[in-house]
Amino acid sequence: MPNTELQQRQVLVIGAGPSGAIAAALLKRKGHDVLVIERQRFPRFSIGESLLAHCLDFVEEAGMLEAVHAAGFQFKNGAAFAWGEAYSAFDFGEQFTPGKPTTFQVQRAQFDQLLADQAQAQGVEIRYEHEIVEADMNAEQPRVLVRRPDGSHYAVQADFVLDASGYGRVLPRLLDLEAPSSFPVRQAVFTHIEDRISQPGFDRDKILITTHPQHRDIWFWTIPFSDGRTSVGVVADATHFAQAPTDLDACLQHFIAQTPSLATVLEHAVWDTPARTIGGYSANVKSLHGRGFALLGNAAEFLDPVFSSGVTIAMRSASMAANLLHRQLQGNPVDWQSEFADPLKRGVDTFRVYVEGWYDGSFQDVIYHPGSSPEIRAMISSILAGYAWDTRNPFVAEPRRRLRTLAELCAREAV
Repeated sequence: MPNTELQQRQVLVIGAGPSGAIAAALLKRKGHDVLVIERQRFPRFSIGESLLAHCLDFVEEAGMLEAVHAAGFQFKNGAAFAWGEAYSAFDFGEQFTPGKPTTFQVQRAQFDQLLADQAQAQGVEIRYEHEIVEADMNAEQPRVLVRRPDGSHYAVQADFVLDASGYGRVLPRLLDLEAPSSFPVRQAVFTHIEDRISQPGFDRDKILITTHPQHRDIWFWTIPFSDGRTSVGVVADATHFAQAPTDLDACLQHFIAQTPSLATVLEHAVWDTPARTIGGYSANVKSLHGRGFALLGNAAEFLDPVFSSGVTIAMRSASMAANLLHRQLQGNPVDWQSEFADPLKRGVDTFRVYVEGWYDGSFQDVIYHPGSSPEIRAMISSILAGYAWDTRNPFVAEPRRRLRTLAELCAREAV
């Protein structure tokens, strides 16, 4: 790392997205000096727009809940699933885990800006359009090299670094921590539309997840916002996209046209925004922590967008890391593996089971089964609400065995 201006800070947070803003605010509220380095200028576009109820627990912990409630985001009380004539809705107010019964669907540009602004209002310093280009974790204190917007550089030395850089995955890239994901490579094509939805029975208070009528591994999200607009996207693997138009707008509308229930919902939509795409988003790392650093949220691992778990995992990791780091900065011993990585991974692995079950069809068999008991639906609703760490829930304590048994039962009853 070249000789350059050196700045000393107590905690350096990489990224001002949800996990970075939450972690920085929590540490600042505990009296610590926090600097956030953010490569982009906010507001900026991001997907991950349908929040789970568990997210609001961490927003509240960081003192930001009142501001989020006042922002006018779309109210959300659950998740709905559609496949042909089948329709199944889960209400977060009817869940097994005592937790938040509602949440919001948000345009991430505004939501992320709001959280970052709330962190700044609590005294956190955020430097936008500054980019970390080198990282040295082998010295007595972690040190990073930062490039300013004008191209000049400075170094920051900190007691600890939290990487909340999301898809940027700054430390995994710079420290060779990236590991292959176990999930197949999938692609999403998506846009925002003026939805003009008038179909009776459509519930704007829920995300709608639609399964393709012939290919159960193709699915769509429909996320209504409070301003009459909607985020809509399709997710599939490369083999399906190879048979679709290469133009992204035509591609998305091609898959929707194959899915009559969704095409009907969106029949009056105004397609006024060019579609975007993201692919190969599933990611993993060799370790969630190391000497002087820890990885939060998508910087560490991203599974799949199907159950909107990404922001929940990011915020939970931020809360866990901030509370552990507060203890460590007070001079108390912290075991980052047993107190951070292992417990965080248990919830991530719970989500993983249901994501895998979605794509192999077993969880879809459960979701679309018309005869599930209210007790089982409440347990599933808790997971869909984000409470994937509540081991009092049998479908969290033993996710793979419970899902397999229930899917087999649903399949037998369907025959």
